[in-house]
Amino acid sequence: MHQAQRFSHLSPLRQVLVRLLQSINFGHVDGLEVRGGEPVFSPAPMVFVEIKLDSAADPRPEIDLTDFELRDEVIRLMDQFDQLGDGSIERIDVRHGVPRRVLIERPIQGVRR
Repeated sequence: MHQAQRFSHLSPLRQVLVRLLQSINFGHVDGLEVRGGEPVFSPAPMVFVEIKLDSAADPRPEIDLTDFELRDEVIRLMDQFDQLGDGSIERIDVRHGVPRRVLIERPIQGVRR
């Protein structure tokens, strides 16, 4: 699948997820369901926001823009959704409003006995 390179090229549900990650800034999203390669927000995932008390955490500069170029990490996350199709994202770690690590639940495949 041709991957979107700009925010405006993402599906509406993927745009919601990117905005959610930007608003978290630091923290993680747990229990995000994916159906047909799209994030699903019913049931709602758990959102955890990390508050740094020793320094200011500036928001992503793109948070107020209507369109912008996607970071490589966002593009790779969307690739993972496409590969997963239907399944569960156990956790998305967010740093500076960008997904940095993802833990995906997948069935065991190709394991030799």
